[in-house]
Amino acid sequence: MLTLEPLSEFDFHRVLARSEGPVLVMFGAPACGTCRKVEKLLPGTVAGMVSGLFKVDVQQSMGLARAYEVFHLPALFLFVDGHYHAQIESEVTPSKMKVALEAALALPPQDEP
Repeated sequence: MLTLEPLSEFDFHRVLARSEGPVLVMFGAPACGTCRKVEKLLPGTVAGMVSGLFKVDVQQSMGLARAYEVFHLPALFLFVDGHYHAQIESEVTPSKMKVALEAALALPPQDEP
């Protein structure tokens, strides 16, 4: 089963550069109730759809949150083979996440914010 591995400003780019296939990065905060809910649902929801899951605590990594223009929590970003691909905006249910991920992967990569 997938688990959300923590990332910080110090290892974000290095870890993602080594990732293979599609991975999701969730930007959230411990005080955010919706973030805690999504954090619990996400591993089971996207199992088999992505090869990795990561989380960034925006309170600890404010520079990353600014760089990725994170204004609402939680925020999900898709990376493919270590490169930014798209922001994912979807309810965290298996059917809706599948549609959102497939749609994002069918399009060319977006420019990194």
